[in-house]
Amino acid sequence: MSYLSRNIALAEASPAVSLPEAALLALPEKVLQFGTGVLLRGLPDYLIDKANRQCIFNGRVVVVKSTDGGDINAFTRQDGLYTLCIRGVEDGQLVEENVVSSAISRVLSAKSQWAEVLRFAQTPDLQVVISNTTEVGIQLVADDVRQSPPVSFPGKLLAVLYVRWKAFKGDKSKGLVIVPTELVPDNGSKLEAILLELAHRNELEADFIDWLETANTCCNSLVDRIVPGRPDVGAYNALTEELGYDDDLLTMSECYRLWAIEGDEKVRQVLSFGQADKGIIIQPDINQFRELKLRMLNGTHTLSCGLAFLSGFETVRGAMEDDVMGQFISRLMVDDLRPGIPYKIDETVARDFARQVLDRFRNPFIEHRWLAITLNYTAKMQMRNVATLVKYFELHKQVPQCAALGFAAYLLFMRATHQQDHTWYGELSGETYPIQDEKAGYFADLWQRLAPAELVSTVLHNQALWNHDLTALPGFSSAVTGYLQQMLEDGVYATVAKHLRSEVTA
Repeated sequence: MSYLSRNIALAEASPAVSLPEAALLALPEKVLQFGTGVLLRGLPDYLIDKANRQCIFNGRVVVVKSTDGGDINAFTRQDGLYTLCIRGVEDGQLVEENVVSSAISRVLSAKSQWAEVLRFAQTPDLQVVISNTTEVGIQLVADDVRQSPPVSFPGKLLAVLYVRWKAFKGDKSKGLVIVPTELVPDNGSKLEAILLELAHRNELEADFIDWLETANTCCNSLVDRIVPGRPDVGAYNALTEELGYDDDLLTMSECYRLWAIEGDEKVRQVLSFGQADKGIIIQPDINQFRELKLRMLNGTHTLSCGLAFLSGFETVRGAMEDDVMGQFISRLMVDDLRPGIPYKIDETVARDFARQVLDRFRNPFIEHRWLAITLNYTAKMQMRNVATLVKYFELHKQVPQCAALGFAAYLLFMRATHQQDHTWYGELSGETYPIQDEKAGYFADLWQRLAPAELVSTVLHNQALWNHDLTALPGFSSAVTGYLQQMLEDGVYATVAKHLRSEVTA
């Protein structure tokens, strides 16, 4: 079977594939992208390709890879083409879609083709920079922008901007819109500050530093899409039969997509691809999307993971397919977490987001394991849920019962039975499970010494854990204690079922 390439894509692929028209392969290069990872291919590059198909953005992407080898050869062999296999649930409907993306025109090695990167930086068509260099990428390190190439991502980007400034003699109309997608809060603001600091450390001209600040825009952004990447061998072989070709860059993705970009009308005009898909949102403040994701998606995961795992469910999808657990997770998100978000959010937006998240949880093509979600359980509970709890009590003056039940299950999950090789383990149905949490030893000690009621009070009162005294939330300690004792006596799943029955009869 042949590999995907221009000829294969246009002549031999099966009808199950959405192919690009030949004209899309000749569009001008408008975007410089740092990174070749699956998140970039599955979200920004996919959305740019979608815009090109609608004759909106009409530009392709030049990608910079920091190291040689790996998928750079696959990009060359496949003419920059790759297949995105989209699988999931959207608006309650099953979605299976195969798209050959033609957004990427070429991939350049920073190590061996840096001069070519700098030549592209001097072209008039370039308008946009995108990056995903992991969270470590947006850090200030000692760097010389005159190296070939500089060491860090900010150093490389500053070198690109510097040669562009020189090439266009400081023309402010040739500044770029820069959109980092690294999962760092205020990623654009942090990147801009690093660029300015590096410019000063490299003693670059004052006129350039002025151009850097005034002609370029670093946008804060938030990306959200599960992109598992290449499937296992069995699934890959089945897909190649379906597609009619091999693809070393084949990428799996869920349906849901969000690319929220903080910007004004000028940014919106440059990023015209924003018109192509409802998942692209460009507006002056994107904090509501960060809050929705943190409080409702991540927060629901954290308050459900111990409960679902101790009830015998291995995956999120498995729990959602169960009437009791699926109903509990939905109520937790909609009734307890949504009303407590500590940020002003339109109720319709929040309910739409909840519906989309529940669709994602039901995705039959993604195996998201509850035990993996328990990693760093305590830190996640503090970051994702405490502010929501506090706000809920402030607004509603009552206990969010589903959240209290989820918190009780967290405490039960943290009950260790033994330690081995510096890892604490709990026990469920005669089998052990790892408690991968830096506070595992603290909880092991409490469970050995204290009765449930005293343990609950001690943990909730510990402001070093929560930055709040959670015993001050009226009735919360009593509710958590009651649920914990009930789980110890009747079992976790039975406790959830009983709670739901009591809600119906209340």
